[in-house]
Amino acid sequence: MDAILERSHALKQDLVDFVLDAEGELAQALETYAAAQLRRGSGDSTQQDLIVDSFITEGKVGDKSPLEIFIENHPDLSESDRNLIGSWHHSFIGLFAITQILSDGFELTNWLTDKHYIVKPNNPQTLQALSRLKTAEILLTRISPVTDSYWTFSGPYTQMGKLGKPKLAVAIGNFKDNYKNSLYSDAPDLLEAAWESVAEYHQQFVDFFATDEITLPGYQLNKKIAEFQELITEKRLAAAGLDTSKSLSEMAVEAGVGEEEIKAAVEEVGADSKVVSQIFNDKSGKSKMVMPKVDLPAELKKAEQVTALSHPRWGQMFLPTYSKIQAILSADDWQSIEGAEKLIRFYLTDKTINAFIWHRLAQKYPTQLEKILQAILQRPEFSLESDLNQLLQEYDKPIEPELPEIASVPIHLHNLFQEAVTEVNKSKPKGKGQKKAAKGFQ
Repeated sequence: MDAILERSHALKQDLVDFVLDAEGELAQALETYAAAQLRRGSGDSTQQDLIVDSFITEGKVGDKSPLEIFIENHPDLSESDRNLIGSWHHSFIGLFAITQILSDGFELTNWLTDKHYIVKPNNPQTLQALSRLKTAEILLTRISPVTDSYWTFSGPYTQMGKLGKPKLAVAIGNFKDNYKNSLYSDAPDLLEAAWESVAEYHQQFVDFFATDEITLPGYQLNKKIAEFQELITEKRLAAAGLDTSKSLSEMAVEAGVGEEEIKAAVEEVGADSKVVSQIFNDKSGKSKMVMPKVDLPAELKKAEQVTALSHPRWGQMFLPTYSKIQAILSADDWQSIEGAEKLIRFYLTDKTINAFIWHRLAQKYPTQLEKILQAILQRPEFSLESDLNQLLQEYDKPIEPELPEIASVPIHLHNLFQEAVTEVNKSKPKGKGQKKAAKGFQ
């Protein structure tokens, strides 16, 4: 085992002890960080260890990281030690497939970004524990850089075995839910493209509807959204160099591919928004990402009124109760409206009602919303202007947007989810209702 690899193990143990034994601001920061993370998971020992491990590299104490504080408190560290510890700011958690077994480690592929890594255990115990793993098995773990050519396991790992496409799609969907801020940690270009797609979709929404907020009966809104997405598809086909006025045969000849191939691709664009430009060797780079299809759930299609809201960062929201909450906030006597308090409490507790929606209501109905919250919460001193964000955080609502569902996803993930859905549907008896196999990106 390389000397630097062994040293990384010793330094990591010292780091963990330093953080767990800390007092004052560092201890408070860990407690706050852990509380926020534990609300999202099971709280078992593996998750607790992962939380400490991620806090060490991602946490903040004021404007400093625990890594920086550790270095400051250990002036006797060599320059190579300081450089190694500093490089751990690039540590990240991922869902990895084992692509090759090496004598002293593994070649892993991060399923979220399709990037490859040589990863070596930094102590004999971990190497022995992982010796039974086989290629194609899936690991949930964090990795940290050691040298320019290889990484090491940063903390605990969860073995998930070999997963078929449906189960792998579910695992990726679960990863997205539990580690939203770590989706593309090792691929900033994909993250940037995903955020850009949200802003682009918002602008297209506003161009199409001439507003960022529209209320219609559910079935009408679903039709309008379908028309909207069809228009986007046509634009993408045009941007990919496809002339929709030409026949499939003509396009196939021009593209140099088989007619069946182009037919399947065009059908995919219409049905699932798959970017056909990848077939045409698009040089723009945009073909790395695919826009998910938006289709209103059945209960919203049947709803009397549904409001669609769009934002360049928060994405798109569909609310069947937005008209009613506006009526409550516009009423002279809000308590006279049946179910008013229950709906306000629902807006506080339900995770689909995000901070953007609350700030939008606060901007439109500041006086009435403040009075209602004072009454319902029994906080007569509550100030909408100074206390709203703190209230939202009490109810576990992020103040800053997380990457929304409408964001485009890498092609390899999109294809995986489509293939998973196809496999599940093929395995179901004919005539049975068919549900999608995976949550997350679709």
